[in-house]
Amino acid sequence: MTETFVVVGGDAAGMSAASKAKRENPDLEVVVFEKGEWVSYGACGLPYYVKGEIQSLEALVSITPEEFREERDIDLRTGHEVVAIDPDDRTVTADGTAGTVVQSYDHLLLATGAEAVVPPIEGIDREGVYTLGSMSDGKELREYVARARDGESLQQPDRGPACRYLEDCTGPVGVVGGGYIGLEMAEALAANGFEVNLFQRGDRVLTGFSEATSEAVADHLREQDVVLSLESEVLALEGGETGGGGDGAVETVVTADERVDVEMVLVGTGVRPRTDLAEAAGIELGPTGAVATDAYRETNVPDVYAAGDCAEATHTVTGESVYVPLALTANRHGRAVGETVAGRPAEGGAVAGTAAVKAFDVEAARTGILNRDDALEAGFDPITETIDAKSRAGYYPEGGTVTVTLTADRDTGRVLGASLVSEYGEGAVHRSHAIVGALEARATVFELENYDLAYAPPFNTTWDPVLVAAKVLAGKLR
Repeated sequence: MTETFVVVGGDAAGMSAASKAKRENPDLEVVVFEKGEWVSYGACGLPYYVKGEIQSLEALVSITPEEFREERDIDLRTGHEVVAIDPDDRTVTADGTAGTVVQSYDHLLLATGAEAVVPPIEGIDREGVYTLGSMSDGKELREYVARARDGESLQQPDRGPACRYLEDCTGPVGVVGGGYIGLEMAEALAANGFEVNLFQRGDRVLTGFSEATSEAVADHLREQDVVLSLESEVLALEGGETGGGGDGAVETVVTADERVDVEMVLVGTGVRPRTDLAEAAGIELGPTGAVATDAYRETNVPDVYAAGDCAEATHTVTGESVYVPLALTANRHGRAVGETVAGRPAEGGAVAGTAAVKAFDVEAARTGILNRDDALEAGFDPITETIDAKSRAGYYPEGGTVTVTLTADRDTGRVLGASLVSEYGEGAVHRSHAIVGALEARATVFELENYDLAYAPPFNTTWDPVLVAAKVLAGKLR
């Protein structure tokens, strides 16, 4: 009898699982429920769509719904929101435009993703306050940018511009949050002529990176005329009253120290897993607040799996459960679930928290454990060294500097993590891959310093910056 694999969520993890399962077992009936109209899209590209480097939303779509249905024989039902799971009867209930559907399953994957964190800021629901977590969010922001460039504004016509630092200013905007989305959107908005005021509650941007990386990025943001306010928690977003001249639109960002006039605010304060559906079905959450799974992504409920931004993963270095909502993790784990339900169990692997970001003309990457307290809690005695090294041969007419922060365990020399930053195009991100390999191999800095990395003058120095960092840290340990 034909088995049915039901997937809830049509993005990276969900569609990777559906495609792999159908490819491995063509007789398997695969049904995917997606509450929106978009599937299999690159949300990471949304800031570049808003910026204007990517011209259409459709360009972010890897595979269209029609291709999934016609070429991959997947029963994809967009516009269907799953509202309940019954593990006893092995059914899911979905609400669609044509009514309610009850679908039975033999295997079920929850790939419900994550949602933007909306901090408890007074006035956060005002007109002109955006988040960036979906294709529709990206569309709205792109439309806002287009209106502003055409001279239209959400504000009262007699307010006038509030730009403080730019001579030719499209308008002043606020960005709340100094993480990936905050920095990428600061670049996107600045490229369209906005004066960007970035507010970060903590004392540095990119808190998951090293201090050296954070400082380098912060300095570059200021060079690009981003007004950077650190240790600046946003308390309120003020504006006109609904129905009045301002029509409830945001006009001012209020912190403990200042009031900044703005025409729009982008809130990029992180994401959290969507777990309501899982919890209601009795599926357990882990210590991070995401859905708990075993190595094969199976939950505490038999034949129910979870993968992607709604689920936990295992950290490469510590072996503990972590929440790392990144695209590659979602694709890997979704693909592994597809293999498993098709009859060939697959784990999909651990995660090191490897990530990269571009901010104007700098690039940065991080992987593993960098935070001292996290390392101590995991049972390590961390030792860290930061070095600067040339990205290319000194006599080569181009090149820049790569700053590498490398952390190891003092007792064993085991590599724990690294953070790298360089000018855009000078290789901080690609060089981080060598560190990832060291983490996966549980290598020591003594082994890392002897890695046989590629060398040619246009790409590197004889001693790659990663090797330099490993040599310096190994010398310190010796």
